[in-house]
Amino acid sequence: MERDSRLSVVLVAGLHAEARKEVVDRLLRTVPDSVALHHDLTGAGDGTVRRLVRDGSGLLSDGETPLVNDCACCALREDLVPELERLAASGLTRLAVVELWDSVEPKGMAEVVAAHAGDDLVLTNVITAVDPALVLPYLANGDDLAEAGLEAAPTDQRTVGDTWARQLEYAPVLALVDSAEADDEDRALLAQLHPTARRVTADSGALAEAAFAGFDVDAAAAAQHPACALLPQEADEAGVTTFVWRRRRPFHPGRLYEALEDLCCAAARSRGRFWLADRPDTLLAWDAAGGALCVESAGPWLASLPDAAWEMVPPVRQAAASMDWDPEHGDCCQHLVFTSPGLDREGIEQLLESCLLTDAEYAAGREAWKHLPAAFDALLDPV
Repeated sequence: MERDSRLSVVLVAGLHAEARKEVVDRLLRTVPDSVALHHDLTGAGDGTVRRLVRDGSGLLSDGETPLVNDCACCALREDLVPELERLAASGLTRLAVVELWDSVEPKGMAEVVAAHAGDDLVLTNVITAVDPALVLPYLANGDDLAEAGLEAAPTDQRTVGDTWARQLEYAPVLALVDSAEADDEDRALLAQLHPTARRVTADSGALAEAAFAGFDVDAAAAAQHPACALLPQEADEAGVTTFVWRRRRPFHPGRLYEALEDLCCAAARSRGRFWLADRPDTLLAWDAAGGALCVESAGPWLASLPDAAWEMVPPVRQAAASMDWDPEHGDCCQHLVFTSPGLDREGIEQLLESCLLTDAEYAAGREAWKHLPAAFDALLDPV
């Protein structure tokens, strides 16, 4: 079969910088006519981003590009595509390995490259480089990126833990660079955090194969959307537990708000979707790592929409709602997943159950629910 003449582009992401570099180096050594591009954002505070281009023999070019709107990631986006198009036009490069800087998340970059794919280039995969021994320390790190010197913009308010979780869970391929410190618990945690990922070792031939495997940017986005994400299933291995909690009854906003700190610190990672009694039509996303919790609206539950509006809903969203449909509440539900070593699943379950509406509160009906304390207003409707 004739080889695709377009330039293949693979993104390699991850906060584990040494593991990331090893994965990139391995690809350069094993894939003929491959080139790596890396935008170093450490000098972004001085107004510039450094662009490095290299192949298996060493550095090919070293240049600078200015910041765009005081945003290093914006500069990366503006500079990356022209560089890729230049490589594609030369006809000399088979694979462009885009080594993302430490805190850059692959989702945004993948969407930028995919939007410019065409006759000259194609995004063939996204890989996150992982040192299994560092998965838990990074996931449990609640420091702001700015404190670690890893912010991508002056306004960057992300934490190390939540950034690492998104890097890990977005990529369909995890390239493992095992260290002597990694043990069975580390590997079990990794497997439970992203059970659908293909895991390859950086020193295997499978890595080069994975770089060309293909990537669907729309499917990757849908897999991360709170309304239709395929969340992990129950698991218990090597001291690591994944607890899945599902209920149909809504939360009492006041009681859940009081329990937030305990719940977000109860596991290394928790995520899912939930509904509040005082906001019965709103699907809410739950995303916690490193002791920090993000709660935000993810749009309406489909049960709250008129039938005519369903035609405007993406098929993957319709399918997810249909699979989770309840005769009384439609797709409204609690679906939260907690993953951690040493997880106290009974304690988490008891705390969550205590936050649901009581029988009397539930029987009062939706109109009464809307008058319950609006405890989440500060989180969901900031001034």
